[in-house]
Amino acid sequence: MMRLIYNGLLYLLLPLALVRLYWRGRRDPGHRQRWRERLGWAPPLSPGGLWIHAVSVGEVRAALPLIRALLDRYPNRSLLVTTTTLTGSRQVQETLGERVQHVYAPYDLPGVVQRFLHRTRPQIAIIMETELWPNLLRKCATAGIPVLIANARLSERSARGYARIPRLAASMLQDITLIAAQSESDAQRFRALGAPRVEVTGNLKYDLKLPDDLQAQGQQLRREQFGEQRPVWIAASTHAGEDMQILQAFTLVRRHWPNLLILLVPRHPERFDSVAELCREQGFKVIRRSEQRPCTPETAVFLGDSMGELLLFYAAADLAFVGGSLAPTGGHNVLEPALLGLPVLFGPFMFNFTEASERLLEAKAAWQITDAGELAVTLDWLLADLQQGRDAGQRGRQVVERHRGALAALLVHIKAMINHDKGNRDES
Repeated sequence: MMRLIYNGLLYLLLPLALVRLYWRGRRDPGHRQRWRERLGWAPPLSPGGLWIHAVSVGEVRAALPLIRALLDRYPNRSLLVTTTTLTGSRQVQETLGERVQHVYAPYDLPGVVQRFLHRTRPQIAIIMETELWPNLLRKCATAGIPVLIANARLSERSARGYARIPRLAASMLQDITLIAAQSESDAQRFRALGAPRVEVTGNLKYDLKLPDDLQAQGQQLRREQFGEQRPVWIAASTHAGEDMQILQAFTLVRRHWPNLLILLVPRHPERFDSVAELCREQGFKVIRRSEQRPCTPETAVFLGDSMGELLLFYAAADLAFVGGSLAPTGGHNVLEPALLGLPVLFGPFMFNFTEASERLLEAKAAWQITDAGELAVTLDWLLADLQQGRDAGQRGRQVVERHRGALAALLVHIKAMINHDKGNRDES
Protein backbone atom coordinates (compact mmCIF):
# COMPACT_ATOMS: atom_id res chain seq x y z
CA MET A 1 0.00 0.00 0.00
CA MET A 2 2.83 2.43 0.86
CA ARG A 3 4.46 1.75 -2.50
CA LEU A 4 1.16 2.44 -4.30
CA ILE A 5 0.75 5.71 -2.43
CA TYR A 6 4.37 6.61 -3.17
CA ASN A 7 3.97 5.94 -6.90
CA GLY A 8 0.70 7.84 -7.02
CA LEU A 9 2.30 10.89 -5.45
CA LEU A 10 5.23 10.75 -7.88
CA TYR A 11 2.92 10.62 -10.88
CA LEU A 12 1.07 13.66 -9.52
CA LEU A 13 4.34 15.52 -8.95
CA LEU A 14 5.89 14.67 -12.32
CA PRO A 15 4.33 17.64 -14.21
CA LEU A 16 5.51 19.98 -11.43
CA ALA A 17 9.04 18.57 -11.65
CA LEU A 18 9.16 19.21 -15.39
CA VAL A 19 7.73 22.72 -14.96
CA ARG A 20 10.39 23.37 -12.30
CA LEU A 21 13.13 22.39 -14.75
CA TYR A 22 11.69 24.80 -17.32
CA TRP A 23 11.37 27.56 -14.72
CA ARG A 24 14.97 27.15 -13.50
CA GLY A 25 16.05 27.24 -17.12
CA ARG A 26 15.23 30.94 -17.23
CA ARG A 27 18.49 31.64 -15.40
CA ASP A 28 20.50 28.73 -16.73
CA PRO A 29 19.31 27.01 -19.93
CA GLY A 30 21.20 23.89 -18.86
CA HIS A 31 18.23 22.93 -16.66
CA ARG A 32 16.02 22.62 -19.73
CA GLN A 33 18.46 20.58 -21.78
CA ARG A 34 18.46 16.77 -21.90
CA TRP A 35 15.22 16.60 -19.89
CA ARG A 36 14.24 13.40 -21.71
CA GLU A 37 17.04 11.59 -19.87
CA ARG A 38 15.15 12.17 -16.62
CA LEU A 39 12.29 10.16 -18.13
CA GLY A 40 14.61 7.24 -18.83
CA TRP A 41 15.50 8.07 -22.43
CA ALA A 42 19.22 7.53 -21.99
CA PRO A 43 21.36 6.86 -25.05
CA PRO A 44 21.48 3.08 -25.69
CA LEU A 45 24.63 1.50 -24.24
CA SER A 46 26.30 -1.86 -24.72
CA PRO A 47 25.52 -4.34 -21.93
CA GLY A 48 27.86 -5.14 -19.06
CA GLY A 49 28.96 -1.66 -18.07
CA LEU A 50 29.45 -0.30 -14.56
CA TRP A 51 27.01 2.33 -13.36
CA ILE A 52 27.80 4.88 -10.64
CA HIS A 53 25.15 7.29 -9.40
CA ALA A 54 26.30 10.46 -7.63
CA VAL A 55 23.61 13.05 -6.90
CA SER A 56 25.48 16.33 -7.06
CA VAL A 57 28.87 18.00 -6.78
CA GLY A 58 29.77 16.62 -3.35
CA GLU A 59 28.97 13.03 -4.25
CA VAL A 60 30.79 13.33 -7.59
CA ARG A 61 33.93 14.60 -5.87
CA ALA A 62 33.68 11.82 -3.28
CA ALA A 63 33.29 9.25 -6.06
CA LEU A 64 36.28 10.44 -8.11
CA PRO A 65 38.88 8.11 -6.50
CA LEU A 66 36.55 5.15 -7.09
CA ILE A 67 35.71 6.17 -10.65
CA ARG A 68 39.36 6.60 -11.58
CA ALA A 69 40.26 3.26 -9.99
CA LEU A 70 37.47 1.50 -11.91
CA LEU A 71 38.62 3.08 -15.17
CA ASP A 72 42.12 1.72 -14.52
CA ARG A 73 41.00 -1.75 -13.40
CA TYR A 74 38.26 -2.32 -15.98
CA PRO A 75 39.45 -0.48 -19.10
CA ASN A 76 37.32 -2.62 -21.41
CA ARG A 77 34.05 -1.86 -19.63
CA SER A 78 31.97 1.23 -20.19
CA LEU A 79 31.46 3.38 -17.10
CA LEU A 80 28.20 5.29 -16.79
CA VAL A 81 27.95 8.12 -14.27
CA THR A 82 24.53 9.58 -13.50
CA THR A 83 23.77 12.70 -11.51
CA THR A 84 20.58 14.42 -10.43
CA THR A 85 21.67 18.06 -10.52
CA LEU A 86 23.02 20.28 -13.26
CA THR A 87 26.03 21.23 -11.12
CA GLY A 88 26.80 17.55 -10.60
CA SER A 89 26.57 17.00 -14.35
CA ARG A 90 29.02 19.80 -15.03
CA GLN A 91 31.40 18.46 -12.39
CA VAL A 92 31.45 15.08 -14.16
CA GLN A 93 32.05 16.66 -17.55
CA GLU A 94 34.80 18.98 -16.29
CA THR A 95 36.73 16.39 -14.27
CA LEU A 96 36.21 13.22 -16.31
CA GLY A 97 35.32 14.41 -19.80
CA GLU A 98 34.89 11.62 -22.33
CA ARG A 99 36.46 8.96 -20.10
CA VAL A 100 32.95 8.17 -18.83
CA GLN A 101 29.44 8.35 -20.21
CA HIS A 102 27.11 10.69 -18.39
CA VAL A 103 23.33 11.04 -18.29
CA TYR A 104 20.85 12.31 -15.73
CA ALA A 105 19.38 9.77 -13.34
CA PRO A 106 15.79 8.79 -14.12
CA TYR A 107 12.87 9.91 -12.01
CA ASP A 108 11.84 7.10 -9.66
CA LEU A 109 8.76 5.96 -11.55
CA PRO A 110 8.42 2.25 -12.43
CA GLY A 111 8.16 2.69 -16.19
CA VAL A 112 10.83 5.37 -16.29
CA VAL A 113 13.34 3.27 -14.35
CA GLN A 114 12.50 0.21 -16.45
CA ARG A 115 13.21 2.17 -19.63
CA PHE A 116 16.49 3.51 -18.24
CA LEU A 117 17.76 0.05 -17.26
CA HIS A 118 16.68 -1.44 -20.59
CA ARG A 119 18.64 1.21 -22.49
CA THR A 120 21.78 1.31 -20.30
CA ARG A 121 21.97 -2.41 -19.30
CA PRO A 122 24.53 -2.11 -16.47
CA GLN A 123 26.06 -5.19 -14.89
CA ILE A 124 26.18 -3.60 -11.43
CA ALA A 125 24.90 -0.38 -9.87
CA ILE A 126 27.03 1.60 -7.40
CA ILE A 127 25.05 4.31 -5.62
CA MET A 128 26.95 6.92 -3.64
CA GLU A 129 26.06 7.69 -0.03
CA THR A 130 22.29 7.58 0.66
CA GLU A 131 20.22 7.71 -2.50
CA LEU A 132 17.49 5.19 -1.70
CA TRP A 133 14.73 5.14 -4.31
CA PRO A 134 12.16 2.32 -3.95
CA ASN A 135 11.38 1.72 -7.62
CA LEU A 136 14.99 1.97 -8.78
CA LEU A 137 16.11 -0.56 -6.18
CA ARG A 138 13.20 -2.90 -6.90
CA LYS A 139 13.73 -2.81 -10.68
CA CYS A 140 17.45 -3.51 -10.24
CA ALA A 141 16.65 -6.46 -8.00
CA THR A 142 14.07 -7.79 -10.48
CA ALA A 143 16.54 -7.42 -13.36
CA GLY A 144 19.28 -9.21 -11.39
CA ILE A 145 21.50 -6.12 -11.20
CA PRO A 146 23.52 -6.14 -7.94
CA VAL A 147 23.34 -2.83 -6.05
CA LEU A 148 26.13 -1.50 -3.83
CA ILE A 149 25.49 1.57 -1.69
CA ALA A 150 29.03 2.94 -1.49
CA ASN A 151 30.28 5.36 1.16
CA ALA A 152 26.87 4.98 2.78
CA ARG A 153 25.91 7.36 5.53
CA LEU A 154 22.69 7.78 7.46
CA SER A 155 22.29 10.61 9.94
CA GLU A 156 20.05 10.27 12.98
CA ARG A 157 17.62 12.72 11.40
CA SER A 158 17.41 10.71 8.17
CA ALA A 159 17.06 7.47 10.11
CA ARG A 160 14.09 8.92 12.01
CA GLY A 161 12.50 9.88 8.69
CA TYR A 162 12.84 6.36 7.27
CA ALA A 163 11.55 4.91 10.56
CA ARG A 164 8.21 6.64 9.90
CA ILE A 165 7.74 4.37 6.86
CA PRO A 166 9.15 1.13 8.27
CA ARG A 167 7.69 -1.32 5.73
CA LEU A 168 8.73 0.70 2.68
CA ALA A 169 12.18 1.34 4.18
CA ALA A 170 12.72 -2.34 5.01
CA SER A 171 11.52 -3.33 1.53
CA MET A 172 14.04 -0.98 -0.09
CA LEU A 173 16.89 -2.20 2.04
CA GLN A 174 16.08 -5.84 1.22
CA ASP A 175 16.62 -5.03 -2.47
CA ILE A 176 20.21 -3.83 -1.85
CA THR A 177 23.02 -6.33 -2.36
CA LEU A 178 25.42 -4.60 0.06
CA ILE A 179 25.56 -1.38 2.05
CA ALA A 180 29.19 -0.25 2.53
CA ALA A 181 28.86 2.14 5.47
CA GLN A 182 31.22 4.96 6.37
CA SER A 183 31.17 4.22 10.10
CA GLU A 184 29.82 1.79 12.66
CA SER A 185 27.17 4.30 13.76
CA ASP A 186 25.93 4.58 10.16
CA ALA A 187 25.90 0.79 9.90
CA GLN A 188 23.90 0.41 13.11
CA ARG A 189 21.25 2.84 11.88
CA PHE A 190 20.90 0.93 8.60
CA ARG A 191 20.61 -2.37 10.48
CA ALA A 192 17.98 -0.93 12.81
CA LEU A 193 15.85 -0.12 9.75
CA GLY A 194 16.08 -3.71 8.54
CA ALA A 195 19.09 -3.75 6.22
CA PRO A 196 20.31 -7.39 6.06
CA ARG A 197 23.73 -6.83 4.48
CA VAL A 198 25.85 -4.01 5.91
CA GLU A 199 29.63 -3.72 6.26
CA VAL A 200 31.79 -0.85 7.50
CA THR A 201 34.34 0.06 4.83
CA GLY A 202 35.18 3.62 5.89
CA ASN A 203 34.76 7.02 4.30
CA LEU A 204 35.85 7.25 0.67
CA LYS A 205 36.50 10.96 1.09
CA TYR A 206 39.68 10.10 3.02
CA ASP A 207 41.04 8.49 -0.17
CA LEU A 208 41.03 11.73 -2.15
CA LYS A 209 44.23 12.06 -4.17
CA LEU A 210 45.34 15.60 -4.85
CA PRO A 211 46.96 16.57 -8.15
CA ASP A 212 50.73 16.70 -7.75
CA ASP A 213 50.89 20.34 -8.83
CA LEU A 214 47.87 21.58 -6.87
CA GLN A 215 49.87 23.39 -4.19
CA ALA A 216 51.99 25.08 -6.84
CA GLN A 217 48.88 26.12 -8.75
CA GLY A 218 47.37 27.53 -5.57
CA GLN A 219 50.44 29.61 -4.84
CA GLN A 220 50.49 30.85 -8.42
CA LEU A 221 46.85 31.91 -8.13
CA ARG A 222 47.72 33.69 -4.90
CA ARG A 223 50.63 35.56 -6.45
CA GLU A 224 48.80 36.56 -9.60
CA GLN A 225 45.31 37.22 -8.24
CA PHE A 226 45.46 37.97 -4.51
CA GLY A 227 48.87 39.35 -3.60
CA GLU A 228 51.37 37.29 -1.63
CA GLN A 229 51.47 39.58 1.41
CA ARG A 230 47.75 39.36 2.21
CA PRO A 231 46.30 36.71 4.51
CA VAL A 232 43.54 34.78 2.72
CA TRP A 233 40.50 33.23 4.37
CA ILE A 234 38.24 30.95 2.31
CA ALA A 235 34.56 30.50 3.17
CA ALA A 236 33.61 27.54 0.99
CA SER A 237 30.34 25.95 -0.11
CA THR A 238 28.16 28.54 1.58
CA HIS A 239 24.37 28.36 1.55
CA ALA A 240 21.61 30.95 1.78
CA GLY A 241 21.51 32.36 5.30
CA GLU A 242 25.24 31.89 5.88
CA ASP A 243 26.79 34.59 3.70
CA MET A 244 25.50 37.45 5.84
CA GLN A 245 26.88 35.85 9.00
CA ILE A 246 30.22 35.29 7.29
CA LEU A 247 30.38 38.90 6.13
CA GLN A 248 29.51 40.07 9.65
CA ALA A 249 32.44 38.05 11.02
CA PHE A 250 34.63 39.38 8.20
CA THR A 251 33.75 42.96 9.16
CA LEU A 252 34.77 42.33 12.78
CA VAL A 253 38.05 40.63 11.86
CA ARG A 254 39.08 43.38 9.45
CA ARG A 255 39.24 45.84 12.35
CA HIS A 256 42.49 44.14 13.32
CA TRP A 257 43.42 42.73 9.90
CA PRO A 258 42.40 45.35 7.33
CA ASN A 259 44.27 43.63 4.49
CA LEU A 260 42.51 40.28 5.01
CA LEU A 261 40.99 38.94 1.78
CA ILE A 262 38.01 36.61 1.89
CA LEU A 263 37.62 34.03 -0.86
CA LEU A 264 33.86 33.46 -0.81
CA VAL A 265 32.59 30.40 -2.72
CA PRO A 266 28.79 29.88 -2.78
CA ARG A 267 27.73 26.25 -3.10
CA HIS A 268 25.24 26.78 -5.94
CA PRO A 269 25.92 28.74 -9.16
CA GLU A 270 22.48 30.32 -9.20
CA ARG A 271 23.49 32.27 -6.07
CA PHE A 272 26.66 33.82 -7.51
CA ASP A 273 25.01 37.08 -8.57
CA SER A 274 22.98 37.56 -5.39
CA VAL A 275 26.00 36.89 -3.15
CA ALA A 276 28.10 39.37 -5.13
CA GLU A 277 25.37 41.97 -4.71
CA LEU A 278 25.13 41.24 -0.97
CA CYS A 279 28.88 41.84 -0.60
CA ARG A 280 28.60 45.18 -2.37
CA GLU A 281 25.61 46.17 -0.22
CA GLN A 282 27.80 45.58 2.84
CA GLY A 283 30.38 48.00 1.44
CA PHE A 284 32.94 45.48 0.18
CA LYS A 285 34.72 45.77 -3.13
CA VAL A 286 34.33 42.51 -5.05
CA ILE A 287 36.24 40.82 -7.84
CA ARG A 288 34.80 37.67 -9.36
CA ARG A 289 36.85 34.73 -10.58
CA SER A 290 35.04 34.93 -13.92
CA GLU A 291 36.42 38.43 -14.47
CA GLN A 292 39.95 36.99 -14.72
CA ARG A 293 41.65 40.04 -13.25
CA PRO A 294 43.78 40.51 -10.12
CA CYS A 295 42.59 41.96 -6.85
CA THR A 296 43.63 45.48 -5.95
CA PRO A 297 44.62 46.49 -2.40
CA GLU A 298 41.05 47.78 -2.00
CA THR A 299 39.47 44.45 -2.97
CA ALA A 300 37.97 42.77 0.09
CA VAL A 301 36.08 39.86 -1.47
CA PHE A 302 37.17 37.45 -4.20
CA LEU A 303 34.04 35.59 -5.31
CA GLY A 304 34.71 32.07 -6.53
CA ASP A 305 32.01 31.95 -9.22
CA SER A 306 33.43 28.97 -11.11
CA MET A 307 32.92 25.22 -11.07
CA GLY A 308 35.54 22.59 -10.33
CA GLU A 309 38.07 24.92 -8.70
CA LEU A 310 37.33 24.53 -5.01
CA LEU A 311 40.48 22.51 -4.32
CA LEU A 312 42.53 25.16 -6.12
CA PHE A 313 40.95 27.85 -3.95
CA TYR A 314 41.73 25.88 -0.80
CA ALA A 315 45.35 25.58 -1.96
CA ALA A 316 45.56 29.37 -2.23
CA ALA A 317 44.22 30.08 1.29
CA ASP A 318 45.58 30.22 4.85
CA LEU A 319 42.38 29.38 6.73
CA ALA A 320 39.18 27.57 5.75
CA PHE A 321 35.58 27.79 6.86
CA VAL A 322 33.37 25.02 5.43
CA GLY A 323 29.78 26.06 4.80
CA GLY A 324 26.47 24.30 5.05
CA SER A 325 27.19 24.28 8.77
CA LEU A 326 25.90 27.65 10.00
CA ALA A 327 22.61 26.85 8.26
CA PRO A 328 20.93 23.52 9.14
CA THR A 329 22.14 21.85 5.94
CA GLY A 330 24.43 19.31 7.58
CA GLY A 331 27.84 20.57 6.51
CA HIS A 332 30.16 19.75 3.63
CA ASN A 333 33.46 17.97 3.16
CA VAL A 334 35.93 19.12 5.83
CA LEU A 335 38.54 16.58 4.72
CA GLU A 336 39.51 18.45 1.54
CA PRO A 337 40.93 21.51 3.33
CA ALA A 338 42.41 19.27 6.03
CA LEU A 339 44.31 17.25 3.43
CA LEU A 340 45.69 20.54 2.08
CA GLY A 341 47.02 21.39 5.54
CA LEU A 342 44.56 24.16 6.40
CA PRO A 343 43.09 24.79 9.84
CA VAL A 344 39.36 24.13 9.44
CA LEU A 345 36.40 25.96 10.95
CA PHE A 346 32.75 24.97 10.71
CA GLY A 347 29.42 25.71 12.35
CA PRO A 348 27.17 23.67 14.64
CA PHE A 349 25.26 21.77 11.93
CA MET A 350 27.58 18.95 10.83
CA PHE A 351 25.26 15.95 10.96
CA ASN A 352 26.24 14.84 7.44
CA PHE A 353 29.92 14.75 8.41
CA THR A 354 29.74 13.84 12.08
CA GLU A 355 32.61 11.37 12.21
CA ALA A 356 35.01 13.41 10.05
CA SER A 357 34.37 16.62 11.99
CA GLU A 358 34.73 14.86 15.34
CA ARG A 359 38.05 13.34 14.30
CA LEU A 360 39.42 16.73 13.30
CA LEU A 361 38.19 18.31 16.54
CA GLU A 362 39.78 15.53 18.61
CA ALA A 363 43.09 16.07 16.79
CA LYS A 364 42.88 19.84 17.46
CA ALA A 365 42.92 20.38 13.71
CA ALA A 366 39.54 22.16 13.58
CA TRP A 367 37.32 24.56 15.50
CA GLN A 368 33.54 24.43 15.73
CA ILE A 369 31.85 27.79 16.15
CA THR A 370 28.24 28.72 16.84
CA ASP A 371 27.73 32.15 15.28
CA ALA A 372 29.35 35.11 13.52
CA GLY A 373 30.82 36.52 16.72
CA GLU A 374 32.56 33.29 17.67
CA LEU A 375 33.75 32.86 14.09
CA ALA A 376 35.34 36.31 14.20
CA VAL A 377 37.08 35.64 17.52
CA THR A 378 38.51 32.33 16.31
CA LEU A 379 39.70 33.82 13.03
CA ASP A 380 41.33 36.73 14.84
CA TRP A 381 43.15 34.33 17.15
CA LEU A 382 44.41 32.17 14.27
CA LEU A 383 45.52 35.15 12.20
CA ALA A 384 47.54 36.44 15.14
CA ASP A 385 49.73 33.34 14.93
CA LEU A 386 49.63 31.65 11.53
CA GLN A 387 52.10 29.03 12.73
CA GLN A 388 49.54 27.56 15.11
CA GLY A 389 47.22 27.30 12.11
CA ARG A 390 49.91 25.50 10.11
CA ASP A 391 50.46 23.10 13.01
CA ALA A 392 46.73 22.43 13.17
CA GLY A 393 46.69 21.88 9.42
CA GLN A 394 49.49 19.34 9.71
CA ARG A 395 47.49 17.46 12.34
CA GLY A 396 44.47 17.51 10.04
CA ARG A 397 46.50 16.10 7.16
CA GLN A 398 47.67 13.26 9.42
CA VAL A 399 44.05 12.47 10.34
CA VAL A 400 43.16 12.10 6.67
CA GLU A 401 46.21 9.97 5.88
CA ARG A 402 45.58 7.73 8.88
CA HIS A 403 42.04 6.82 7.86
CA ARG A 404 42.54 5.96 4.20
CA GLY A 405 41.50 2.51 3.02
CA ALA A 406 37.82 2.73 2.02
CA LEU A 407 38.71 2.67 -1.67
CA ALA A 408 40.60 -0.62 -1.41
CA ALA A 409 37.73 -2.21 0.54
CA LEU A 410 35.14 -1.06 -2.00
CA LEU A 411 37.17 -2.38 -4.92
CA VAL A 412 37.27 -5.83 -3.27
CA HIS A 413 33.48 -5.86 -2.92
CA ILE A 414 32.94 -4.60 -6.48
CA LYS A 415 35.22 -7.29 -7.89
CA ALA A 416 33.34 -9.95 -5.93
CA MET A 417 29.99 -8.65 -7.17
CA ILE A 418 31.17 -8.61 -10.81
CA ASN A 419 32.60 -12.12 -10.57
CA HIS A 420 29.51 -13.45 -8.79
CA ASP A 421 27.20 -11.91 -11.36
CA LYS A 422 29.37 -13.28 -14.19
CA GLY A 423 29.22 -16.73 -12.62
CA ASN A 424 25.44 -16.58 -12.42
CA ARG A 425 25.19 -15.53 -16.06
CA ASP A 426 27.54 -18.32 -17.15
CA GLU A 427 25.45 -20.89 -15.29
CA SER A 428 22.26 -19.64 -16.88
